[in-house]
This record gives sequence, structure tokens and C-alpha cells, in this order.
Amino acid sequence: MYQLVKKFLFKMSAEEAHEKTIHLLRSVENSAPGKSILKMVYQFRDERLETTLWGIRFPNPVGLAAGFDKNAEVYHALASLGFGFVEVGTITPQGQPGNPQPRLFRLPEKQAVINRMGFNNYGAYTASQNLLDYAYADIPIGINIGKNKLTPNEEAASDYSKCLDLLYSYGHYFVINVSSPNTPNLRDLQEANSLRSILREVKAKAAELEMRGAKAKPILVKVSPDMADEQMSDVVRAAVAEGAAGIIATNTTLSRDGVENHPYAEEVGGLSGKPLEERSTAWVREIYQEVGDKVPIIGVGGIFTGDDAYRKIRAGASLVQVYTGMIYRGPGIARQINKRLVQLLKKDGFARISDAVGVDAR
Repeated sequence: MYQLVKKFLFKMSAEEAHEKTIHLLRSVENSAPGKSILKMVYQFRDERLETTLWGIRFPNPVGLAAGFDKNAEVYHALASLGFGFVEVGTITPQGQPGNPQPRLFRLPEKQAVINRMGFNNYGAYTASQNLLDYAYADIPIGINIGKNKLTPNEEAASDYSKCLDLLYSYGHYFVINVSSPNTPNLRDLQEANSLRSILREVKAKAAELEMRGAKAKPILVKVSPDMADEQMSDVVRAAVAEGAAGIIATNTTLSRDGVENHPYAEEVGGLSGKPLEERSTAWVREIYQEVGDKVPIIGVGGIFTGDDAYRKIRAGASLVQVYTGMIYRGPGIARQINKRLVQLLKKDGFARISDAVGVDAR
């Protein structure tokens, strides 16, 4: 059925199709029968897929990456689609329009997307109001936070701290996004000393909030796939040393490997989807070898099937995320991946999904 719907959606611009999808999910959000039907059609439960990280129970390892539900408007509906967790955002302290349109491009022949959205969102206060009942979503909700475009890098730590201050009570985990290629100079914040400064200020804000009675939340860092080996090593070691609870690998890439001859290859922005799969899996493996004994890794990039997800898990990912895959495969992608993961666990003789984490990287 989704293939029929996709033909209709793909006649629209990519951003218009996304807005229509959010509108439809918002309708479901307010309908208990609608959510029940989605759960009946799309959810797949198997105790072998359950895992607990940071004291949080994930019913399965397949999450939806940040970028889809930017303003935390439809996470309840998304939870009904069988995901094990949903990450909202990226959210900035003040609302901002993002980059000029068009800024989102499909490359169907390559199963890829190029975007230069630029953290378009309504701001942290609006997101906090949308997240008031996050605890009733049945699955963990992560919050991805960034800095405003007009905030100079020297003051970036303050933006992340402001987001945490407004949102700390409304999510299960938080992600420091310093790796999007679509905000000018944002990736400079991945430099080890800059990242240390941001994490210190964010961790200090978290400690202050916890002193006032807030529950402690894990804070993760999302990294770029476009770093050299030595830089990636410095970044993940600095993140762990400053108390990051996990690493998300990876964000979109500026590389055009695999899509060089496509008409959209010259468009500015981050590339996601199938062309990123190998690259991101290689980074998961390297990061696992670097810090996998200290913090969990969430693997993201080019996951379309259960086999794709399983490769990242065997490379060292405790959880995985999809986004571009859902654009091309539809709302049943989490169910399809989870069913296949159970088959692969059984084939390899693993009792639980956690038993497969990192077996190809050790």
C-alpha cells in the first residue's frame, strides 16, 4: 500500500510531502482509535529485542532519528509505528526559519536524500509544551539540541545550556548536535577543546537542575562522518572524558561518493541514505573499538533493512536509527527490520540483541 502512497507523495516537493505527513500524523495523534490501529498494524514485539541502556528500557533497538519530528508534535503517533524510541529536534533556544527553500532533495535512484534544512524549528519553549506528556509515549523520547544560526561559536555552549534548562524535564535522553553540515561553522564545535567546553557547561547545567530535583538524564554527542581518523578519536575521547553518556554515529555527509553523476549532486547540504551506509558502519566499528567499553553507540546512516541494522549492531551499535529509509520504505520499516533482526539473532545463536553488539569489532 505504501508504494501507492509514495507515488502520490513523490509528485510533491520533498518538503511539502513531509509537511503533509506531519499533518496526517497530527490527526492520528489526537485519535485513540487511530493510534490503536497503527499499533495493531505496525508494532512487533519480541523480548529478544529488548535492551536497557542508562536505566532506560528500549522495547526494540530501532529508533527514528532526529529531523523528522522537529518540534515534538507527533511523537505519540510515531511511537505507534513500532519504533523502539523516537528522537525529536533538532531544537534551538529560539525558533528560526532555517535555510531558504528549496532545501530538501530526493535522489530515488540512489535511495538517498540531500538536505540543508538549517535547524528550522519553533524553539525550545514550544517544544517543551509539546513534550509535557512525553512520559506517556510508551517508548523513550530523545531530544536533539543545537545552537541558533546567529549565535557565534564562542557563545554556543550557552545555547545548548539554555535548551537543556527548558527541556530537561521532558525527555529520556539528550543529544548535543555539533555535526550538522547545514549551520555555518557548526562542525568547528567538534574540535576537542570546543566540545569539552560545551559539555562542561551542559553538564554543569544538568547538575544544577538535578540539585533542584530533576531526574538525571544521559547526554549524548552526535558526530560527523567527515572527520579524519585522528580527529574522530580525539572527539570521542574528549566526549567520554567530559561525561558524555553515548555517541551517535553518524550525521549526514558532505561527500558525494556514490551520487557524483546525479543532477542534485551539486546541491549544498548533507547526504543521507544508502550511499552513507558503509561509511557510517565503519565509523561505528572504529568508535566501538575506541570507547565501546565505556559508552553505548547509536548507529545511524543508510539503514533500510534488518540486515543493514544488524551490520551496525555487530559493528558496535547498541541501538540504531532510521530516517531516509522510512521515506523510501514507508511506515512499516521498524516492523520489517525488527522481524528480520529476530531471524538473524536466531540464525547466529544469540539469545538477545545485546549479545550481538560489537561481535565484528572485538
